[in-house]
Amino acid sequence: MTLWRKALLVAVGALVLVAGELTGFAVTGASAATTQPCDIYAAGGTACVAAHSTTRALYGAYNGPLYQVRRSSDNATRDIGVLSAGGYANAAAQDSFCANTNCLITVIYDQSGRGNHLTQAPPGGFSGPAPGGYDNLADAKAAPITINGNKAYGVYVAPGTGYRNNHTNGVATGDQPEGMYAIFDGTHYNGGCCFDYGNAETNSRDNGNGTMEAIYFGNIKVWGYGTGPGPWVMADLENGLFSGVNAGYNSNDPTVNHRFLTAIIKGEPNHWSIRAGNAQSGGLSTYYDGPRPNVPGYNPMRKEGAIILGTGGDNSIGSAGTFYEGVMTSGYPSAATENAVQANIVAAGYATGTGGSRTGPITSGVNSAKCMDNNNAATTPGNKVQMWDCNGYAAAQNWTVNSNGTITIGGGCLDITDADYSDGTLVEWWPCNSGANQQWQASNGRLVNPASGKCLDDPQHNTANGTQLVLWTCNGGSNQQWHLP
Repeated sequence: MTLWRKALLVAVGALVLVAGELTGFAVTGASAATTQPCDIYAAGGTACVAAHSTTRALYGAYNGPLYQVRRSSDNATRDIGVLSAGGYANAAAQDSFCANTNCLITVIYDQSGRGNHLTQAPPGGFSGPAPGGYDNLADAKAAPITINGNKAYGVYVAPGTGYRNNHTNGVATGDQPEGMYAIFDGTHYNGGCCFDYGNAETNSRDNGNGTMEAIYFGNIKVWGYGTGPGPWVMADLENGLFSGVNAGYNSNDPTVNHRFLTAIIKGEPNHWSIRAGNAQSGGLSTYYDGPRPNVPGYNPMRKEGAIILGTGGDNSIGSAGTFYEGVMTSGYPSAATENAVQANIVAAGYATGTGGSRTGPITSGVNSAKCMDNNNAATTPGNKVQMWDCNGYAAAQNWTVNSNGTITIGGGCLDITDADYSDGTLVEWWPCNSGANQQWQASNGRLVNPASGKCLDDPQHNTANGTQLVLWTCNGGSNQQWHLP
């Protein structure tokens, strides 16, 4: 064996050992199952200080929990781990635990071993809609996907949902260098503030320019923006979303809406960068690489080191998005390291497949003996979708909740009549046509149409047989709660 090969084997073995020690969890087998993003960052000299994912391990040796769910039937909790060290989420464990009831994601565990777990965000400059001013937790069933053919779930953030850790270990502060990436659903976004993942204030309030450094994704244009209609990857540096050196427009920051999107922000003294790419194929593009914004307060930066997901630094809660995985590093990663991470992400095999679909009755939160019913199982366009006694009539009551956002039965879709998003518009059966009025996302037990932000509603809590369902402004009522298959 040549000397360079011996050196390479020693280096790889040391890297695996370090990764196993950092996780703080038991590792099965004699070595890592594979090389994963945080192994690549460590090899590049910019180790992960936070690693969050609900879909897979981010270290080749990681064999601990990815996230925790809590079910509504009895408030019991369950950690969801990986199928094997360095592998994919055990979605079957969630499906079994959450069968016939709703589940929320309560903890997103940090795989780095530093304990930088994400939990329900507390109130700050803005209060959330949950008791005590906390933010909502994400519906654990709301974002099903497949990864390398294995079923997994993302973190679906509807406005009002957020996670945070204000007491972190090892995250960059002040002007210290750092990098971060996240995998988002590039088709799920809005113009609210602010769908972020990254470094934020430790008191959940706006502490001035330069006190944040986080990835933003969406199409708000209040501060910075790029070309086209959006969405854009930008940096939330507090009191500004920046697409370049200036507040406002950057012609080099394009609209990006890949179904699975790799988004990168990194910063060091008076230098920062935006990069992004398709998480399913190809490499990364650089949209900005240059000095800090030419506005007072951003050079030097005054980062505080908290971690946020789904909200702004001051707990602004108007945003929407879906998160699958992300990390934060110590030090400014090289482009070569990030390119290797992107190759790893592409190889992971994110996809929207049938593995994310589930079929069965959808029951009412007002009366669980009542089911959403396609009247007489008819397939006539405009057929009434109604409340009816659950009767096992599969052709009328066995709905399929699909990973593409549709809810189908009998070859047709749950449809908002004429794409009229006014309160009280009737919901019906209609042939599937890829319209925005046929899109639904589960969120905290509700079925929300993303185009309108409104909920599927049992009018006036009336569960009498034949009551036709409607679209209505989301209000948290039990008549907008649905138990999915």
